[in-house]
Amino acid sequence: MLKIYGRADGINVRKVLWLCEEMALTYEREDWGRGYRPTSDPEFQRVSHFGLVPVIEDDGFILRESNSILRYLARKHGRHDLLPEELRARATVEAWMDWGVSDGFAGLRPVFLGLHAKTPEFVGKSELINWGIWHWNRQLQRLDADLAKSGGPYVCGADFTLADIPVGMIVNRWLSLDFEKPELPAVTRYYEQLSTRPAYRIHGRNGTPQWTASHSRARRWAWPISARLISVASSLR
Repeated sequence: MLKIYGRADGINVRKVLWLCEEMALTYEREDWGRGYRPTSDPEFQRVSHFGLVPVIEDDGFILRESNSILRYLARKHGRHDLLPEELRARATVEAWMDWGVSDGFAGLRPVFLGLHAKTPEFVGKSELINWGIWHWNRQLQRLDADLAKSGGPYVCGADFTLADIPVGMIVNRWLSLDFEKPELPAVTRYYEQLSTRPAYRIHGRNGTPQWTASHSRARRWAWPISARLISVASSLR
């Protein structure tokens, strides 16, 4: 039986759980990571010494990295609707998957860890969090423009694919956290389209993360973005 290592509230673990639900796969899962057993534990290290979740074990085969897991499961079960065989269609799907772990994720990390998770290395780092808000909003504006141009309803067009899993998780987290955001009508329509899928409601739009009273100061953390910071960020593009 397929075994998944990782806590169910982790964004990358949820990607794998969402796909398993879409494909009606049977699996068992163990909680590992923040708030549960540490991935530095020797028991986890025997599975993966990289110390990150998710990891899967499939009949003795160990695989890490959430997007690689998504591709593996889709190909193993012959789901060419999710990961096309045709060269260009597949390249488009994988380009969006890569966006979901690069530009689409870069701003998410400092905002989530600074405003919600309150990890020590990000708490109080106003310039870093401020850049994260700016960058994340900018990336979602680009997603909005692409969705508006293509007409959707999914990120690669008319059909749901693996691309929608990392992108859909980023959109859910962007909408779940409390900071100033632009109005993005195409992204809103996309979110509602994803929400018609039962698997997304279980593992995507499921109230995680929840904004608790201890995080109610978030709106006061919408600092003005410095021209210097924008200039530095732009120079890196």
